[in-house]
Amino acid sequence: MSAEASPWWSPSVHADRRPFLLARQRVQAALRAFFGARGFIEVETPILQVSPGNEVHLRAFATALERPDGSTAPRYLHTSPEFTAKKLLAAGETRLFTLARVFRNGERTALHHPEFTMLEWYRAGEGYEALMRDCTALLAATAETVGVRQFHFGGHVCDVSLSAERLTVAEAFTRFAGIDLMATVGREDNDRERLWQAAHAAGIRVAPDDTWADVFTRVMVEKIEPRLGIGRPTILCEYPISEAALARPKPEDPRVAERFELYVCAVELANGFGELTDPVEQRRRFIAWMDEKERLYGDRYPVDEDFLEALAVMPEASGIALGFDRLVMLAAGARRIEDVLWAPVAP
Repeated sequence: MSAEASPWWSPSVHADRRPFLLARQRVQAALRAFFGARGFIEVETPILQVSPGNEVHLRAFATALERPDGSTAPRYLHTSPEFTAKKLLAAGETRLFTLARVFRNGERTALHHPEFTMLEWYRAGEGYEALMRDCTALLAATAETVGVRQFHFGGHVCDVSLSAERLTVAEAFTRFAGIDLMATVGREDNDRERLWQAAHAAGIRVAPDDTWADVFTRVMVEKIEPRLGIGRPTILCEYPISEAALARPKPEDPRVAERFELYVCAVELANGFGELTDPVEQRRRFIAWMDEKERLYGDRYPVDEDFLEALAVMPEASGIALGFDRLVMLAAGARRIEDVLWAPVAP
């Protein structure tokens, strides 16, 4: 919002936004009923955490906890309720969901906001295919709640009454970029040079010092994501294992992970996993990612040791995070995420 624009709380601006906000309220109530009818319980998770999450490019808000004895301890506003939700699975819960306020620094666009609402749900003892079915039903329930059949955004239309197209990441690279992704993916290391050359040949701008992950992301952003969820939803699945932070390897091919993302109108709505439950492997990944974060940004976040202990007793499970504000934005026909927030964060 520019300095000359009216503030969000001015009556005229609020009047324009109010239909979107009322749609938000209806969708929120409908989703609580949706999960309740399927045997889920709603949980609340603390925002202050020992670790905000250990993904390389996420930037967290840091603070300090003041103890009664006068000592202090570093704490972070969580970027996801995932660690706590998994601790609750370890405690014995089997189906849970949460509508959590989460925080990510340095993110503010039409689709991003530094404080937003994450809808996460988990199924103990069930595979990630169940989450894919949940996504189809959830989209239909949301559309029914706001009285539409199609979602609109960025000039795209998506009929969410249709079943989602399921596409592997490798298939998407072949179809939209002409790249044989799996020829560059290994169980331990990926072939950076081969992917770099393939992307360069496909007309994608790549830098001499780009890593394999950098090139992968460029192809996704430029060639693949703009084509997903057009006409009907897309479930993009089987990500290379190096691109699946907390997912377990797919038994049939350990080079890829049990990870999928849901796209509607070229917008990523949700990210789901067959959850990794090996604390040794999870620790290895966390350390590797924090080493990379320190190399790139000169910063690293601590590992939540309590989480790793819980992971050792957590049952096999699947879990998913969905951007609730984005869902409302697409369903209500809003142009930007701030249109569906009751009170946006000050710029």
